[in-house]
Amino acid sequence: MTEQTPAGDAGWFAALDADDVEAAAARVRDGEAESPADWPSRAVDAGFAADEDDYYDALHEATVAATRRAVRERERASDRQVVHAVRAMDDLTASTNELAERLSEWAGAIDDDPGTGVEYARELAARDPGSDAERRVVSLARRVRDLADERDATREFLERQVPAVAPNLASMAGPVLAARLMELAGGLEALAKTSSSTVQVLGAEDALFAHLRGNAPSPKHGVIYTHEYVRGTHPDERGSAARALAGKLTIGARIDHYSGDYRPDVERELDERIETIRARHAGGDGE
Repeated sequence: MTEQTPAGDAGWFAALDADDVEAAAARVRDGEAESPADWPSRAVDAGFAADEDDYYDALHEATVAATRRAVRERERASDRQVVHAVRAMDDLTASTNELAERLSEWAGAIDDDPGTGVEYARELAARDPGSDAERRVVSLARRVRDLADERDATREFLERQVPAVAPNLASMAGPVLAARLMELAGGLEALAKTSSSTVQVLGAEDALFAHLRGNAPSPKHGVIYTHEYVRGTHPDERGSAARALAGKLTIGARIDHYSGDYRPDVERELDERIETIRARHAGGDGE
């Protein structure tokens, strides 16, 4: 716990109103002491607390308030907004697809030529319903349309936000994949502290656990498979491509977290490495 204040070694409670929890939280969070001391006795002597129990009650309130403030700041951090946004986009996508499928089934009862998907929902949403059943179908279509619009707006937010939060990661992975990697790792800081071998299989946890149980081969890649550098590489070389990509993404995440400046050399090195890997099968089938 930190105790030093502008009042010297008098303690975090020096010249502090015992009822001012926010000020106490700031003292506890931001101060420091060169050496331990009998803080409860000093607090009583200073008139801050009536007795030792009163001191510890005040300290408890201050530390809880300091923790809450830290959590609020963490949740407001830019990478946390990215994590929330990509989770919301995935939920919106799942809901949109499920309701669009339900809409198509229902619309078949009132439409001679029912379509499928969001575009059909947009067509239905523009109709002027005649019967009560049509009103319900059109109403559902409008909900599907609105969910799809919200999903698209969230994706646009990610495409704007991720390059500002993690320029190197976004440039190499693309904003959406970069956001997914941050979400799977638990944030940019956590991703920056993750090994490249773990980054390579993020999103493939089920396959990894099956491998550890002896029921499946070791996965070569997780969510980074969606990157063109992995998906578009010959199957025999996808493991190498995934390792190369994961290695550079890990470096990019560390630069983004600890420095924040964009370094194009890292991406150029990745491009060259993938070109070398793909050249092994140049002219062969499966490219």
